[in-house]
Amino acid sequence: MNFSQIPGQKEIIGKLIRSAQEQRVSHAQLFAGPAGCGSMALALAYAKYISCENPTEHDSCGICKSCVKYEKLIHPDLHFVFPVIKGKKATDPVSDNYIEEWREFVKKSPYFTINDWFDSIEVGNAQGMIFASEASEIIKKLSLKTFESDYKIMIIWLPEKMHQATSNKLLKMIEEPPEKTLFLLVSEEPDKIIPTILSRCQLVKIPSFGNHDIEKYLLQRFNITTDKAADISHVSNGNIIRAVELCENEDSSLANLERFKSLMRFAWKHDVISIISWSEEISTTGREAQKNFILFSLRLFRENLMMSLDQLKNRLVFLTGEEASFSGKFHPFITQNNIYPLTDEFNLAYSHIESNGNAKIIFLDLALKVTKLIR
Repeated sequence: MNFSQIPGQKEIIGKLIRSAQEQRVSHAQLFAGPAGCGSMALALAYAKYISCENPTEHDSCGICKSCVKYEKLIHPDLHFVFPVIKGKKATDPVSDNYIEEWREFVKKSPYFTINDWFDSIEVGNAQGMIFASEASEIIKKLSLKTFESDYKIMIIWLPEKMHQATSNKLLKMIEEPPEKTLFLLVSEEPDKIIPTILSRCQLVKIPSFGNHDIEKYLLQRFNITTDKAADISHVSNGNIIRAVELCENEDSSLANLERFKSLMRFAWKHDVISIISWSEEISTTGREAQKNFILFSLRLFRENLMMSLDQLKNRLVFLTGEEASFSGKFHPFITQNNIYPLTDEFNLAYSHIESNGNAKIIFLDLALKVTKLIR
């Protein structure tokens, strides 16, 4: 991944390049930004630039031995840590158990979500995280001398998924790493990282992509019209992952929309039998899929509230065609009176799912509460 392959984010790229050129590379940096902002792509391009044997003023050379290995993600001084699951390959798993799958996955595109990653390794009902056993692996790897480059680089994707024990074991290493060691933490929810790690990292705030940048990227990558690219870039609201998903595959979004429509219809009718069947059906999906549905629902509530507040004319509503069609009739039911309790209940359900609660009970309870709030 080169900087030139990233659409937009020119200001951030300029700062990263200057830090490398002026040899002001902080040993621990936190790339923090919303989903789809390109933080992982930036971390990969930055690591490649720092390790490049002949960097130019604006980018990696792309042809030296280091760049070739970085392109394949097999450079011996580049290490990855990412959420994994127990049971499939090991009862005490570390990232290296999945490194081949990870390399193939990331090489396809640097723009992805945790659901995309878990779908690729077929996690089922398991929830992934960075387990305590990972800390020992990190310390062992970074205690060795570099093989080829000046820097050993450790990219930790979603450090908010680290087990408490992992975080505690890494504190000393992040605070006083071996010489020429660079930690790049790539986070979507930095508020969930323990404060002691946050305080040891230099924060690199990454904004969402501009709509024009996403539109340009879509036109280059997909065979679509300018009007469609413009519509998708607006709906994606700076999230390049969502924009690509809308171009490639709307199946997951449509499935979530159908679940949401069913829930609202049953709740309005007070159809308890159908609500029970609905909760049983969604409880059979994986936990990551369940959390994805809740996040989808929260987004749809926000967009429908904006429609109720007559913000469509101000282009503050971000809905796809199917979503917009449904919301045209549904939005009067989402008001300033029920938006807060609705979002509170869905956020609570998300927390309970994340804590491995009984999904059937959680979604049944959520659905019954929606019946009271939706009218």
